[in-house]
Amino acid sequence: MDYVFSERISSLKPSAIREILKATSDPSVIPFAAGNPDVAAFPVDEVREISQKIFADMPILALQYGITEGYAPLRNKVKEMLKADKNIGTEKDEVIITSGATQIMDLMTKVFCNFGDTVVCEMPSFIGSLNCFRSYGCKLKGVPVEADGMDVDALEDILKNSENVKFIYTIPNFQNPSGATMSLPKRKKLYELALRYGVMILEDDPYGDLRVSGEFLPSIKSLDTEGIVCYAGSFSKVLAPGIRVGYVIAPAEVIAKMTVGKQAADTHSTMFSQILVHEWLMSVNLEEHLNKIREIYRRKLNLMCDLTEEKLGDLVTFVRPEGGLFVWCKLPENVNMMEFTKKCVENKVAVVPGTAFAVNPGDAEDCFRMNFSTPTDEQIVKGMDILEKVKESFIG
Repeated sequence: MDYVFSERISSLKPSAIREILKATSDPSVIPFAAGNPDVAAFPVDEVREISQKIFADMPILALQYGITEGYAPLRNKVKEMLKADKNIGTEKDEVIITSGATQIMDLMTKVFCNFGDTVVCEMPSFIGSLNCFRSYGCKLKGVPVEADGMDVDALEDILKNSENVKFIYTIPNFQNPSGATMSLPKRKKLYELALRYGVMILEDDPYGDLRVSGEFLPSIKSLDTEGIVCYAGSFSKVLAPGIRVGYVIAPAEVIAKMTVGKQAADTHSTMFSQILVHEWLMSVNLEEHLNKIREIYRRKLNLMCDLTEEKLGDLVTFVRPEGGLFVWCKLPENVNMMEFTKKCVENKVAVVPGTAFAVNPGDAEDCFRMNFSTPTDEQIVKGMDILEKVKESFIG
């Protein structure tokens, strides 16, 4: 049979990252292309103990249907934490628990966008979000990412000259893939522009707790007095990604619509995972746990960046990130990025071509992304030695 797929899906291409990850199923390939947390960061013993407690004390609650908005104790705990730790949330905001943070991108687009509407996003940006926006028939307008975040002058030009812009998508902390952190003046300017032009902001913050240097910066949501910012968070990087628990805090009217949209997708997020997260939050010293994770990533980030300077410094340029999981490298004009990344994989090191994060054809054709959280320290050292040898075949 000749299958005729919908316009929404037929133009989408498989995630280049997921395709590259197939190569890393070979244990001999060093996984600089991934984005998985370091397994040493997983609180395995605590999760095992809490899981046993759940099935001993509340098995029916864990196995039964729940409400779409999410497990009430977890929602309340998330609101409490966001207010206390990040000054996020007002009496006009509500929280919905989602099946990972990627579902938030889907709900945001479903709630606000019609076919042909415009979403403004950073350029480059996370491919999972870009494909979500594309799947709803949205037009994407990319704003270049500078060392201190989105180019707000370019953003203003787009807002001034574009029709039907529904929201601005940004990852302000240790952006994926660039690793850039948006400065406080730019956060304030972004909010001011969105308010002036009547546009919502989707602030995606999966890496905010993984700061290993520099000073904490207030979220854009903490600046929000007019109900135009939706803040997306996740437990994937601070607890474990496999549990698939994310959350969004946004104006109650927006959450009400997201609730309806979620009911058409999965009814509610997994009850067992939600209860697990809540019980973990109630029993753990969260700051102590985060400090442990930060120490792991501080060591690995510095190891990869130091070796990049030592081994590839005469080939690539990059900005050392202050946190997150990624290092973004720019090649000179005379080096073909796709040939370089292909040569890396042939030599058993997988990196991600920059074009995987392109908003428009031609974006990031001279860049590639490396991840330091997934490989071991030994793999980072070995991988960078291999990349140095690959480099020699390009600079002669």
